[in-house]
Amino acid sequence: MRRVPAVLVLVLCLVLRVSADDAPDRGMVDRIKAEAFDRSQVVEILRNLTDVHGPRLTASPQFDRAAEWAMARLKRCGLANVHLEAWGPFGRSWEATRYSVEQLEPTYVQLDAAPLAWSAATSSPVEGTPLLAPLNVSFKRGPKRMASDFETFKKTWSGKLRGRILLLTADRPETSLEAVPFSRLTSAQLEKLETAPEPTKRVEVATIDDLPWPESEEELGKQFMAMSADTIDRVIDRFDALAAARGTWFASEGVAAILAADERAREGLTAGEAAGSYKSADPLTPPTFVVTSEQYGRIARLVEHKEPVRVRIALETRVSNADVDAHNVIAEIPGGARKDEVIMIGAHFDSWHTGTGATDNGAGSAVMIEVMRILKTLGLRLDRTIRLGLWSGEEQGLLGSRAYVAAHFGTPGANADKPEYATLSGYFNLDNGAGRIRGVYLQRHDAMRPIFEQWLAPFRDLGVTTISIRDTGGTDHLSFTAVGLPGFQFVQDPLDYGSVTHHTSADTLEHAPASDLMQAAAVIASVVYQAANRPERLPRRPPPN
Repeated sequence: MRRVPAVLVLVLCLVLRVSADDAPDRGMVDRIKAEAFDRSQVVEILRNLTDVHGPRLTASPQFDRAAEWAMARLKRCGLANVHLEAWGPFGRSWEATRYSVEQLEPTYVQLDAAPLAWSAATSSPVEGTPLLAPLNVSFKRGPKRMASDFETFKKTWSGKLRGRILLLTADRPETSLEAVPFSRLTSAQLEKLETAPEPTKRVEVATIDDLPWPESEEELGKQFMAMSADTIDRVIDRFDALAAARGTWFASEGVAAILAADERAREGLTAGEAAGSYKSADPLTPPTFVVTSEQYGRIARLVEHKEPVRVRIALETRVSNADVDAHNVIAEIPGGARKDEVIMIGAHFDSWHTGTGATDNGAGSAVMIEVMRILKTLGLRLDRTIRLGLWSGEEQGLLGSRAYVAAHFGTPGANADKPEYATLSGYFNLDNGAGRIRGVYLQRHDAMRPIFEQWLAPFRDLGVTTISIRDTGGTDHLSFTAVGLPGFQFVQDPLDYGSVTHHTSADTLEHAPASDLMQAAAVIASVVYQAANRPERLPRRPPPN
């Protein structure tokens, strides 16, 4: 008999311990699935967040009403410490109360249009012949080119815009016939997610305008993944400053109103959610609307060919004169043996204002409320406290979750400066539309791979197969990973999130499949149960520099 080296014995013992500690309780998973599927309430929760309470623009009256409903629902489920946690000041409270955009000539058309957030109201309806004055404001241009474009625009149009209605988007080419409006992740796509990306060095630059800015969305996504948290913050600040500068200049030039094309039905996504700055120190941008690309294109062509065309625009708003605080919704299920340690789950509760915020991110919020209901209803033993965070200000740069992390855990570069930093075991997030969960992004945290492999194994027959070492960005788990805390976003089927609903008036309950929401609630409830009762805290990576 050959003697086994002692070091190999130690390694085998550690592997077996991890395996034993993280093997899911299949009987408990069965109970969670039964509650999540047979007695699901997730669609009813989402219906209330969307149909009843509508969109939830940060700091708006609609957000406040939806938050009050969510807290009442959480209290009815028996949760503890349910409260609003203020952060800020954020910016203006704003909501549109009535609006219309009409084409009067050459024929009458009630245009399919929506105001952009933080637009100024019209004192009376604005009527006139539009002026075609194209300015590309897509973030895909990059901050340096956007700034240069705007300087050229100002030189061309300074002193010529008072009282005019601007058409800000150039006429577009024919629609692409290659676009796929609805999709699920294929085996090939999931397999690609399981491969590690090519090693890249963190992008650090002296000024944001020095950043190389790729043209393609894929390359742009890779670059964002290579940016440090500080660089991303500076990019967001730069774009905010550019938007504020445009709005201030349009107001100073006396622009009466602005129309832009909503390109979603054509070549891609628009960055037209806000008209300009949401800060009260900046003037409101003149009333600004997005119009469907088909209707906008007709008006732009009429203007180009010098045909008679007139439009009428009216916008009534309710807006605060000063910046106000925004709020996160917080609730807990107290733990047992390790009640001072915390597992957090979350989703952003805010949305844009043209739809009802169903897929972005009412779906994630409804699933996380349902997860808390499932765990509480089943009365499961939970050693650690489970805490829910429903965040505001995500759409303006993860502001609500970043403020929460700073207040409770610390800030980048000073990670352990809050006593609670040592108590958080991990954070799990849901925010990529209403599609079912297909796996998890490890955020380059490979020590979590064997743990997730076991936790997700009972859901392989529901399509949960992928453990990706890759980063994914753009949502609130980044607030936690930025200070060295374990934070994770799940891989989800895209459905029509990127092609139709994302930040559009189509973001409604019709685009949130019930079976997908139920599956997501079962997966996350099971993961949270396992994490809450794991003997050890989740492993951490070294804090970022």
